Amino acid sequence: MQSASEQPEQPEHAYPDHWEADVVLRDGGTARIRPITADDADRLVGFYEHVSDESKYYRFFAPYPRLSAKDVHRFTHHDFVDRVGLAATVGDDFIATVRYDRIAPDGRPASAPADEAEVAFLVQDAHQGRGVASALLEHIAAVARERGIRRFAAEVLPANTKMIKVFTDAGYTQKRSFEDGSVRLHLDLEPTDRSMAVQRAREQRAEARSVQRLLAPGSVAVIGVGRAPGGVGRTVLRNLLAAGYRGAVHAVNKNLGEGPHTLEGVPAHRGLAGIGEPVDLAIVAVPADQVPAAVADCGERGVRGLVVLSAGYAESGAEGRERQRALVRQARSYGMRIIGPNAFGIINTAEAVRLNASLAPQMPAAGRIGLFAQSGAIGIALLAGLHRHGAGVSSFISAGNRADVSGNDLLQHWYDDPATDVVLLYLESIGNPRKFTRLARRTAAVKPVVVVKGARHSGSAPPGHRVPVTRVPYATVSALLRQAGVIRVDTITELVDTGLLLADQPLPAGPRVAILGNSESLGLLAYDACLTEGLRPQRPLDLTTGATPDDFRAALAAALADDGCDAVVVTAIPRVGEDGAGEGDGEGDRGTSRGVDVLAAALRAAVAAAPGPGKPVVVVHVEMGALAEALSAATRTRPTGTASITVASPQAVAPAPVPAPAPVPAPAPVPEPAAPRTAADSAVPVPVSVPAAEPTVPGAIPAYPAAERAVRALAESIRYADWRRRSAADPGRVPEFDRIDESAAAGLIARVLRTRDAHARGVTLDCDETTDLLGHYGIRVLPTLPAPGPDEAVRAAARLGFPVALKTTAPHLRHRPDLGGVRLDLATEGQLRTAYAELTEALGKPEELQPVVQAMVPRGVDTVVRAAIDPAVGAVLSFGLAGAPSELLGDMSHRLVPATDRDAADLVRSIRTAPLLFGWRGSAPVDTAALEELLLRISRLVDDHPEVVAISLEPVVVAPRGLSVLGASVRLAPPPPSPVTDLGPRRLPSY
Repeated sequence: MQSASEQPEQPEHAYPDHWEADVVLRDGGTARIRPITADDADRLVGFYEHVSDESKYYRFFAPYPRLSAKDVHRFTHHDFVDRVGLAATVGDDFIATVRYDRIAPDGRPASAPADEAEVAFLVQDAHQGRGVASALLEHIAAVARERGIRRFAAEVLPANTKMIKVFTDAGYTQKRSFEDGSVRLHLDLEPTDRSMAVQRAREQRAEARSVQRLLAPGSVAVIGVGRAPGGVGRTVLRNLLAAGYRGAVHAVNKNLGEGPHTLEGVPAHRGLAGIGEPVDLAIVAVPADQVPAAVADCGERGVRGLVVLSAGYAESGAEGRERQRALVRQARSYGMRIIGPNAFGIINTAEAVRLNASLAPQMPAAGRIGLFAQSGAIGIALLAGLHRHGAGVSSFISAGNRADVSGNDLLQHWYDDPATDVVLLYLESIGNPRKFTRLARRTAAVKPVVVVKGARHSGSAPPGHRVPVTRVPYATVSALLRQAGVIRVDTITELVDTGLLLADQPLPAGPRVAILGNSESLGLLAYDACLTEGLRPQRPLDLTTGATPDDFRAALAAALADDGCDAVVVTAIPRVGEDGAGEGDGEGDRGTSRGVDVLAAALRAAVAAAPGPGKPVVVVHVEMGALAEALSAATRTRPTGTASITVASPQAVAPAPVPAPAPVPAPAPVPEPAAPRTAADSAVPVPVSVPAAEPTVPGAIPAYPAAERAVRALAESIRYADWRRRSAADPGRVPEFDRIDESAAAGLIARVLRTRDAHARGVTLDCDETTDLLGHYGIRVLPTLPAPGPDEAVRAAARLGFPVALKTTAPHLRHRPDLGGVRLDLATEGQLRTAYAELTEALGKPEELQPVVQAMVPRGVDTVVRAAIDPAVGAVLSFGLAGAPSELLGDMSHRLVPATDRDAADLVRSIRTAPLLFGWRGSAPVDTAALEELLLRISRLVDDHPEVVAISLEPVVVAPRGLSVLGASVRLAPPPPSPVTDLGPRRLPSY
């Protein structure tokens, strides 16, 4: 350790507020990381007093019972460049600190350009083992890189094994030596694949743990329980008890008098102090103006998490937005996470928990589907819809304004949750699309993720959702989701349809579909739907309307045994008996018992007896409601432990809550003074009812009332399975290329930004600068020479060599050959002069047209390559055919940067007009390998230099051999303090 007198004072710089961050720790709690300032002297002293003598010895290599005044001054006065200190705080107290001091090669204090710094940590003993030091190392390393420091040096006593482990486990390239009785460590701060893997694994464990603490609390307190029946707080309390929650339940009402009280049969208290035992989760159901006091009470009593049902936050306007920010800041200051505000609640159907901390009065069935909804109304409709189909959920979260816990957190939890096989998400906004696509890709590699996105075309986030504004169209976001393996559907009906199939059926091995049933017309509808979805259906097998259940069983068994098919669609219409009654029309008991049950048993038997790997089976039925009812009843009454496959029939999921059949009645709500306003008050009819929990049967055969719905769900399953086999198993690599000079490009960029007025919107490079920058990455732009007059055009052509092209570059004519602004194959001076005269006579004066001359290149297909930085998504690489296909039809493909070789191949092949690149109608295929290399070089350029905010190459003429870049533009801008990247230290969003 260097004492306070060893280093001269340096001028301080502006406080770097972009270094502030909220982080989730290993145990699921939160802490705030921020720079240490001169105002922190008392906090530092108080922190140090709570550190054990052993920890102090490990830090200073000698007994150091207290900090001197010089020490306190030294450790709280930083210039934020050569000397930096960060603190992890909970509430107003330090729990850990880290600092670095820039040093020269001889170990003495230094300033830039010295690129090494000495780093040291101190963690309060009570908080050791929570991952605080690991989080601080991530953040101090990012700060050091920002300030030009490339290496850390640390000196650690051999007995301080915990600190040594923090360094060695970080994943950075490092060297270790033993000098003078201490371990000397040197860490290269450049992120490596291993350091990123370590960081992301820690992030996943911490955020998953924070969600687990909310979903599986050992005790729950409901704050805001009214004394009279009804009201939100009383309703949630009743729902908790009715679900059979396994932990302790407490009611809180600040207006209760002295003495013991009970509400709904549980102990009631005026505040958490009266409970006398730890509370893990608090459900806050008080008016918004009373929430801060409730949160403070929770924080002071060690509550781990909050579900805030109260409304009146960002959804209500500017004042509510500030109230929401204050709520998040207050909760995080105590280390708590929040679901809400304006939330509908959370549900965990695990038998060991049975938590229904929501406004749904009955517990849904236990199942294998994880369900997240930002809307309470949509969430409860999905719960009711899933139950109607005989499906259940593992957990359900309706996050309301999702000011803190979001879909990203739930993906972290469900990724390795053994109780969840399928993830269904209803999203109205995506707060961090870059992180979402990363987490979704990792989760989709092991279990399906199905998303329906609301508010796709509104152009803004829904009220209450504070998210960065994205400039990219939804089609781009959708393409990025599909790149990540997400199954994106358009409606909540499709969300349920697809989720049911994925939860109950095996993934198909390919797109070959067998169709069989007792209706030729329904089979043809299924056949047409398969072709529409790009599947490969076999000719439908018509069993005729007289088919018996045994006929269905035999046909299905044959299809499942056929190596030529990967999935089966069964179509069924009511069979009319001799007495005229239909089997599935519900006319009397005879049709139901003799027809429906026998048909269901026949289908189950065929699936159960199928050899080899399973194949997905879906049923399309028409007017056979009795079949669905009978099979649903069989599901509910199946004895435990009996192997069975059942058929459940999804109906259309309404966009509003649908009461379940025969719900358990809830007491009528009674208005209560000062009851909090919640999302449910305006969006969900009261009482809201979901059928009571019942066991569900794995392996159900989903049945659909329309062929299009069944085939759409099956097609999504097939596409997802194909992604799992190809992209998830081998996502590709980012290849290395020659002819790349990263340092030269960085110098050019720095020079331009330094010498030109680079405001926030950036500066566009001129032609020479663009050519030079792209040339540093091995991309040659065909020279273009100005032609302000016919004589200059002739001289330019002589310099370039005939034949040449004459083009206008005026903004209104650029890339518009249909307007006549381009003349090609001009082989002589005479042809060039004639073309120049025609051009200016038809379109305007030369100074308006800005003509240029360019050499001719081999014929090919005109394409466009673009890259742009979006404030929410990050760097996006795009590709399409130039002209009408991309501009008029929007036929563009998109991938996140950095793109892999597989991404580049998919970019080229995923546009609708891709056949034009591969020899359509006898034309010569073009050099797609050269095109893919160009895409990867552009991706590398943008990824290496965050100052490059936009690139456009248009047109790029791709010939049978090679390609030519005829036009290019590049825009630069100073990078933001915290650039849009997924490589930085972990942090919770702050809007």
